Order: sequence, then structure tokens, then C-alpha cells
Amino acid sequence: MSAASATPDRAIDALAVADWRRRIAALYADLRAATDLTAAHDHWRRTRDELFAHHPASPLLPADRDAFTGLRGKPYDPAWRFECVIEDAPPQRLEVPTGTDGVVPFDRIGLVDVPGVGTLDVWRLASYGGGLFVPVKDALSTVPGGTHGGGRYLIDTVKGADLGGGRAPWSLVLDFNFAYNPSCAYDPAWACPLAPAGNTVAVEIPVGERSGDGRLVL
Repeated sequence: MSAASATPDRAIDALAVADWRRRIAALYADLRAATDLTAAHDHWRRTRDELFAHHPASPLLPADRDAFTGLRGKPYDPAWRFECVIEDAPPQRLEVPTGTDGVVPFDRIGLVDVPGVGTLDVWRLASYGGGLFVPVKDALSTVPGGTHGGGRYLIDTVKGADLGGGRAPWSLVLDFNFAYNPSCAYDPAWACPLAPAGNTVAVEIPVGERSGDGRLVL
């Protein structure tokens, strides 16, 4: 009997997810060190396309993989990159029920004011490991072929999605070109934290990952 055939399926699944997390963490380390942001964005896109198409922990359903040709998005636009200082906001608790992880709690630690976009709440995962979480839901979320209806993620440090701090103390890099869909956008078995009211803005954010797949010119 081979080692692979003797390994329980639950262990194989857990190891696949751990490998996915390592790869995403390494990808974002590359992004934080990058000086050519257009090239960094292309690296992000190509790496994620490869993971979605071939990695065993891909959020794509098996039936969707054969037709997958790439995640949708626009070329890099530096006008959508910001460095925002975290400002004070009243404490707030967000509790997200999930099918796999129970109720996941988040505490609001402040907010950021993004020029031309609006304010976004900044959350901390209030359970083991902590981590910062900044989702965003924009006006394109109601448009067919626009952005995911439940919002996208800008920062989710517990999953490795972290562009780092800005030059000012207590600031975050928020680059909407790297906004990405939660796993539940591709597989309904996932129950993902979606963007609450404090992370919903009235403007259209055309950059970042869009709904659907295929290297469609947008």
C-alpha cells in the first residue's frame, strides 16, 4: 500500500489547503516587495489563474475546471492604490455564521477614509490567530458581469492576503486592483464573511477580480 493510499481523505484535504495558504502567503510577500506594480499585478493574476486551474484546493467546482480560462479583471490602474491611516470608530461586533467554522466573530478596530471611494470599516478576527479583514462591496455588485454580489476582499491577513502597511504610522495599503472574490463565489459549499454595511460603498470600482471567468476583455 502506498503512503498516498493510506492517507485519510481529510488529511489530504487539510494538507492541500495548507499548501494553498503557503503559496498565497509567498505571493503576497512578493507583492509587498515589488517596485513595479504593473508587473506585480500580472504576477498576482497569473499565479492565481494557475492555482485555480490546477491546485487540489482550488475553490472551483470540478465541473468548472475544464472550461476555466482565467479570472476576469482589468489591467493595473495605479489610481486605485491608496495608503490610508486607520481612524477611530466606535467598537462593533460582527458575527458571521458559517457551515464549517461555526460563528466567526470580528471586532471593528477602526475605519479608513479612501479618497473618492468612501469609508471602509477595518475588522479584526476575534478568535484564534487574529488577523485583519477589510472587504468591500461596490456599485458594480448589482450589475451583471460586474463585481461579486457579496463583495470582495482587499485584506484578509489570516489567509495571507496582506499588502502591508503604508508609509505613515498605523496605515494600510489598500489596492483595489488586488480585490478578489471569496471562495463562495465559486462553490456554494463555502460560507464566507460578506461585506457588511460599513464596507459597502456607492461608487463603482472597476478594477480587481470581476464576476465570472474567462479572459474577457473588459
